[in-house]
Amino acid sequence: MFHRMDSSRIRVVGADGAPLADAALHIEQVSHEFLFGCGAFEALPFTNGPRVDNGNGSIDNAKPMTDEEKQAFHDRLEERMNKWLGLFNYGTLPFYWGGFEPEEGKPHTAQLKAAAEFLVSHGVKVKGHPLCWHTGCADWLMDYDNATILEKQLSRIRREVGGFRGLIDMWDVINEVVIMPIYDKYDNAITRICKELGRVGIIKEVFAAAKESNPDGIFLINDFNLSTNYEILIDGCLSAGVPIGTIGLQSHQHQGVWSLEKTEKILERFEHFGLPIHFTENTIVAGPLVDPSLDDLQDAHYEDDASTPEYEEQQARDLEAMYRNLFENHPLVTAITNWDFGDGAWLNAPSGVIRKDGSCKPSYKALDSLINKEWHTSYDVRTDENGFAEIEGYKGKYKVTADGKSGSFTLGTDGDVTVA
Repeated sequence: MFHRMDSSRIRVVGADGAPLADAALHIEQVSHEFLFGCGAFEALPFTNGPRVDNGNGSIDNAKPMTDEEKQAFHDRLEERMNKWLGLFNYGTLPFYWGGFEPEEGKPHTAQLKAAAEFLVSHGVKVKGHPLCWHTGCADWLMDYDNATILEKQLSRIRREVGGFRGLIDMWDVINEVVIMPIYDKYDNAITRICKELGRVGIIKEVFAAAKESNPDGIFLINDFNLSTNYEILIDGCLSAGVPIGTIGLQSHQHQGVWSLEKTEKILERFEHFGLPIHFTENTIVAGPLVDPSLDDLQDAHYEDDASTPEYEEQQARDLEAMYRNLFENHPLVTAITNWDFGDGAWLNAPSGVIRKDGSCKPSYKALDSLINKEWHTSYDVRTDENGFAEIEGYKGKYKVTADGKSGSFTLGTDGDVTVA
């Protein structure tokens, strides 16, 4: 696991710039470089109030609340968000076009910015999801011809990537493009232009617009179809010069938990590209499996009483095994996003790490034990006669405390650390 570790030789100095010789230091990791992520949709109603739907960013039709009801709502969400922040350093916010801009020209930019600003203020890296997708698309696009649809899609990407630059610098640029041109569940504008441009053609267009708007951004291609078709598509895109920064692999496991052998075979096919890999949408359910013959998980639904204590314990074991394998054995995997924070989100599935009532499940406790205990660096050390100290630990950001005063540094970076 040395690929997750690093070291620094720091010199600790006081506010006056003088080195602190033979000083007792406490070294505490503040956050991991590795992105332990989760869907952060709940940040929307928490920062904007109860009339924001936390599924797609759109305004709902809930009846007005009394002041007491609003306060109770806020208190419940605050407790949930504190638990979220206690575990994760990386959050995905929803930019589904149909929910984000249900009426052309009136995007819910302010709502998403409020949620993103809240997360960033708490040290969370934020990703927007997705910029181009045939599902959840804006219905009003159907009023236009293909050339205009493409123009509006690219303008939407420039608006979001440019407008959120510095706040959100990571995006799922295009989602589930393997099936995009053959999607036939219902007609939609994005499938129309994908049929015309082809998969590589539309990917080139949307990535170019994103890169133009934020040259330093990290841009993902993302898919649930992890067959050879996705591998071939990525290869074709890279050969065509598409600036794919990270490969996104969805791992919704409603129809069966992946075996170690399956995980290794999938990673073997995508690690050869040499790009960072994100497990962008990970789901392990504390409940019965969905019929494996079901082609589209969108058609699945869980009953409210689907979970049991035994299922919850199994979910925790499976989740821990997956995280341990990816974190400890696969250097190119740089992020895991648990898709649902709370039970009852997508498909009403018991797929979260907290229950509907906000209580922590065994899966929450399992991840907490890994992230905040086993994979956490915390120890005491002394500086030498010149104020230097050798620091080793898990890659990430650190706080150093000396005589009640503190400073910060990133492990792997040598230099002076001022405590004041």
